[in-house]
Amino acid sequence: MAEPELNERRVEVTLAYLLRTGVILAAMVVAVGGLAFLIRHGAEAPQYHAFRGEPAGLRSVPGIVADALALSSRGWIQLGLILLILTPIARVAFSVFAFARQRDRAYVVVTLILLGLLLYSLAAR
Repeated sequence: MAEPELNERRVEVTLAYLLRTGVILAAMVVAVGGLAFLIRHGAEAPQYHAFRGEPAGLRSVPGIVADALALSSRGWIQLGLILLILTPIARVAFSVFAFARQRDRAYVVVTLILLGLLLYSLAAR
């Protein structure tokens, strides 16, 4: 195998590992939060006659992190969902470094633009 093919293979394996780890970690965090939520609230009868949205603390990333650190089951569920959203963003960020290492400036620029758009869409309200 030639050296460029070996480097490309290494990048592909690293990206696959990154995505797999991110999804598994997110699933575990959601599962822990879901289990805790069911233990605390599983016996309660749902009240479908009134809509209740998420509390204000669970509508922003800092609020979600604070709730998760306070061991709130809803905070853990939301944190797992944020981890799931961040997984492909981490993949794009890693791709920037991989393309830079390969000295592929065009792909670095395109990937940086994509990363900027992803981060903007995550941060924008």
